[in-house]
This record gives sequence, C-alpha cells and structure tokens, in this order.
Amino acid sequence: MSEVVLHFTRAGHVENIHRGDAVAVNCSGEIVSAIGNAHLPMFWRSAAKPFQALAFVKNGGLERYGITDEELAVLVSSHSGEENHVALVRGILAKLGLDESVLDCGVLRPLNGKAFKKLLVSGEPITAVHNQCSGKHSQIIALAMMLGVDVSGYIRPEHPAQKIIFKHVAMASRMPEDKLEIGIDGCGVPVFYLPIYNMSLAYARLSTPAKGDWGDYELAATKIRDAMSKYPQIVAGTGRMDTAVPEVTGGRIIAKIGSDAVFCMAVKDGDLGITFKVEDGSFATVTPMTIALLKHLDLLTKDEAAELDRRFPPVLKNHRGEVIGTIETVF
Repeated sequence: MSEVVLHFTRAGHVENIHRGDAVAVNCSGEIVSAIGNAHLPMFWRSAAKPFQALAFVKNGGLERYGITDEELAVLVSSHSGEENHVALVRGILAKLGLDESVLDCGVLRPLNGKAFKKLLVSGEPITAVHNQCSGKHSQIIALAMMLGVDVSGYIRPEHPAQKIIFKHVAMASRMPEDKLEIGIDGCGVPVFYLPIYNMSLAYARLSTPAKGDWGDYELAATKIRDAMSKYPQIVAGTGRMDTAVPEVTGGRIIAKIGSDAVFCMAVKDGDLGITFKVEDGSFATVTPMTIALLKHLDLLTKDEAAELDRRFPPVLKNHRGEVIGTIETVF
C-alpha cells in the first residue's frame, strides 16, 4: 500500500498530503530499500525511453546514420523544446533524409517557457519537432528504416518496430513478455505497464552494464547510459530535475522522468536503480520527492544536497514570490 511521502503546508497547517511508492534495486534483483509497495504495477511512461532505444543502438543505428552521443541523448529524452533540442532532432531527421513532417507524435508547445515565448514572438509555427517526445519518435522511425519496413504507422503496437521495442523493454526489465502490458502514451506510442520493481531493476542494469548480464547488449546499454550522463541538459532541459541531478552529481547519477510523477534513476557504476511513483500524479511532487529519496538513500554528498536544496528550496511561494508554506518529507 502506498505510504504518505510528502506534506505541503500553509501557515503551519498541512494542506495537501501526497502518497507514493519507491524502490531501490541492485543488478542481482535484491531490494536495497523500499517505501510502500515495491511491486506496485504502474505505467512506465517516458522513463522507459532508454530501453526503447536498445534495439536501434545494438543493431548499429548510431554508426549507420552518424548519430553522435549528444544526438543519442535526445533520442532518449523528454526534451523541453529549447533551441538546441529542436536543432538536434532536426539534424537527426536530416541524416535520415527526412523532415519533421514524418513525426507522428502530435504538436505540443515547448515545455520550456522561454522557448515557447520566443516562438510566439518570432511567429514561427509550433510543430511536432517541439514535442518533448520527438527524439524518441525519430529513433523509432530510424529503427523502422533499418528494418526495411514502411515507416507509416510506426506508432502502432502492431508495427514491426514497436514489436521489437516491446521485446527489448521486456528483456531489459526482466518481465515475461506475456506479463508485460501496454497502453497508449501521450505521444501515441505504446506505453508499458509493469511493477516499479522491474523498472528499478532495468535501471540497475543500466547503471552498471558490466554487472547487468546484458550479453550482446552490454555495449549498447553502456552507450545509452554514458550519453545520458554526459548530456543531462539534452535528456530533459533547463531547470528540470532529471537535468539537475546528473549536473549536480557530475554525471554520477542519471535520471529520467515519466509523466504523472514516475521518476527513475541509476547510480553510474554503483549497481543501483531507483524508481518512485507519487500516487496522485502531481508534477509538483517530483522535485521534492527526488531530493528526499536521494538523501534517504544517502546517495548525495553534503555539497550536492546543499546545491539541490539551493536550486529547489522546499518552500511554496505565491504569485508575488512570497514564501507561504513548506514542502515536508514524511519518510
């Protein structure tokens, strides 16, 4: 059962109570720490993206299309639609001989407010390339091209590229294929439903590929991990938690958000994967929950913890910038 993890207060009174579940797992599948239900089944959402890219990387996609490490980072990103993100996705599509009209992720305004305002001022249209999932979609399109199949319909579960991705997500998370369920994500592609334990196990294996028993996929997993560690601003964006954690820790901890308050982390060469899900899906809980969980697991130095607290103080402010409440950890 989910446990109370956060209190949001106002004038010394608890105004909002948030419940959640979290689990840290090593490559051997041992639970190192848990809060609530370590086996809570949940949609992985965008936190699955590193594993959705496994087939593309393993089968030589980086070499075939000349994909750089920075471009690999955007292929597994939920980017903020900043200029560098958009340029990277457009550059990848150009390498494929395509343009953004091929993207079937839907049109979405940039997550970054400054980038959105700049588009409005310039009069440049918002297109699918600004969608936070345009990198992932570019990767799936490239995989379809490598398979020699029609790109049309690449978002559908029955498409050959999606069938291969499904098998790789099951393999990475050690889920039997007949137990791995799917739904449809916000960007139209299949999204995976599995226990948060298995999500953490996949991230543990990603954290330390040499211990993860990847077989022929060890190099692919290492490349994905290292791209995320090296280019955290590409994986997410300015001011976001899954950029801040690797920035502050010097790439030692990589992180990936999923919609509705799913969040995964991997300790590079530390044999540890971590997942949490806040029950009500509140985006406002992700930042304080991430910092609290890293402290709870003693994964931050004193300076790293202080820097994250400086960037994201656990307080609530009104529209005038006045502090009117606190965010308190309850575990």
